Amino acid sequence: MISMPEAPQRGVRIRPRRDAGKEKILARMVDEAREALTDLTHPENVGEHAGVVPEGDRVLTHCFECLLPGYRGWYWAVTMARIPRSKRATVSEMALLPGEDALLSPQWIPWADRLEPSDVQPTDRLPYRADDPMLQPGGDDAGKESELLDDPIPQVRARVLSPLGREAAFERWYRGDCGPDNPATRAAHAPCSTCGYLLPMGGAAATMFGVCANEWSPFDGRAVSFDHGCGAHSETDALPQKKLWDPSTPVLDESEADFA
Repeated sequence: MISMPEAPQRGVRIRPRRDAGKEKILARMVDEAREALTDLTHPENVGEHAGVVPEGDRVLTHCFECLLPGYRGWYWAVTMARIPRSKRATVSEMALLPGEDALLSPQWIPWADRLEPSDVQPTDRLPYRADDPMLQPGGDDAGKESELLDDPIPQVRARVLSPLGREAAFERWYRGDCGPDNPATRAAHAPCSTCGYLLPMGGAAATMFGVCANEWSPFDGRAVSFDHGCGAHSETDALPQKKLWDPSTPVLDESEADFA
């Protein structure tokens, strides 16, 4: 069987050695192993014999340096076996396997696990997670447990935010640009808690957050903390700029002239 995997199927890097142990017959079949590799790659891609890896009774792997560009530290591996009391060998498997110095790609991570919030577009559809720790079953009982007593539609949703989900959301909002630590808040004259455009939120968020309803604010429609702020506060105003000069009366006033 011939295979050429991108990563070792055995789960470890191979370590060729010169000592073949008791298997002297297969250890001498270097030329036969090299010849078998012509079915897998061009001869110019096969370098020096790097050693062997004993696999078991009458089973041994010959390793040859790989000369392909980008495969430094990899080996062409030819596994050979023989039956008891026989000097004839059979090629069992051929593969390109990494050695101790080989450069390997990172561990593959499924798409659903490597996806980040910033990767999601408005039209994308996220995979369903039945065991999402941020959610818990919905309904009246779950609403009471999650402190969502003022939720008008608990029976419509199969799941609602769990305590862990709420805590993660609140921390994310508070530490983001809708919290107190950002240039907009530092430049503001008053906090959102005193702004008339702040819509109160219900449930557990009622003590920390509201929703901005000022279309002139860059935070319109977003959850903002009470100690957040911006320049669109309902009770603040920019001072009128002083005129650099007062316009003088024109020398010739033709505003009431009749040119008919």
